[in-house]
Amino acid sequence: MAHEAYFPAMGGEAHVLVNGDGDGRLLTRARRRIAELEARWSRFLPDSEISRLNRRPGQQTVVSPETFSLVEHAVAAWDATAGRYDPTVLPALREAGYDRDLALITDTGPTPGTPRPRPSCELVAPGCGLVGLDRERLAVTLPAGVEIDPGGIGKGLAADLVTGELADDGAAGSMVNLGGDLRVRGEPPEGDSWSIAVEDPWQPERLLVTIGLRDGGVASSSRLRRRWTRDGTPRHHIIDPRTGQPTDNDLVAVTTVAAEAWWAEAASKSVFVAGAPAGRADAAGVLVATVDVAGRVEMSPELARIAA
Repeated sequence: MAHEAYFPAMGGEAHVLVNGDGDGRLLTRARRRIAELEARWSRFLPDSEISRLNRRPGQQTVVSPETFSLVEHAVAAWDATAGRYDPTVLPALREAGYDRDLALITDTGPTPGTPRPRPSCELVAPGCGLVGLDRERLAVTLPAGVEIDPGGIGKGLAADLVTGELADDGAAGSMVNLGGDLRVRGEPPEGDSWSIAVEDPWQPERLLVTIGLRDGGVASSSRLRRRWTRDGTPRHHIIDPRTGQPTDNDLVAVTTVAAEAWWAEAASKSVFVAGAPAGRADAAGVLVATVDVAGRVEMSPELARIAA
C-alpha cells in the first residue's frame, strides 16, 4: 500500500509518497525527518546549526553528521562546477532582499533617501576555498566573511537522505519532492518508473515535459517564481556568484536530472549561472532541459529519450 502527504516544508510545499507502507508509519517518520533537517539547516531559524555556524567566523564548530554532510556536499559541488554553484552567496541574497522567508517578503518601491546600492564587487561570493572540514570531529570552520546558504542544495540532499532512510526501513519505493527538488527511489506505486511532471515556467497550468525515472534526482529552478521588487528593481533568488547580483541571461528555467538530487539541484544553479548553451555543455553527467525568454525549450538527447 502507498501513502502520501502534502505539507509545507523548507520554504515551499513538500510531497512525500511511500510505497509499501502498510500502516502509514513510514510516511509519518519521513515527515518528522524533513522537519528535523529543516530545523538544523534553515538560515531563517536563529537556533539552527547553519545559523550558529554562520555566526562563528574563524572558529571550529562541531555540528551534526547531517549538517557536516550538507557543508561537505556544498563544497564538493562548488569545486565540481568551478564556482558557478556557490553556497557563499548569502550576503548577496540578503542585499537583494531575500533576508527572510519568501512568504514574508513584500515588494517595495523606490523610497526617498534610499542609499545607492553597494558596488557589486563587494557582493561577489568569496567561495569555499578556505572552508575547513574536519571529518573526524564533524567540525566546520568558516573563514571571516564566509557564510553558508543551504538553499541551493539542501532540499535535494534532504530528499536523498530521507528516501535512503525509508529504503533502509523497508519501503518498497519512495518519492520526496521538496518544492520541485526531488528524489525517487525503488518501486513506484504503479508502472515500471516514476513519472515526474515538470511544469511550463511561462504557463504553470501546463506541463513542459514528463520524465520517466526509476531511481534518481530531479531539480527545477526558475527565475519567474521566486521574484520580488526592491526599491523599484525586479529581483529573484538565483544569484550569479561572480557579480553578487541576480542572474541576467536568456534563461528563465532549468530542469536537471542526475543520479542524486543534491547534485541535480546544484547543477541546475550552475547551468543557470553559465547560461545557454554553455550551461548545457558544462553539466557533465547531468541531463538538462532549459527554457529561455523566448519560450524555446532545449533538451539534452539523453533527457529526451526518457521524457514525454
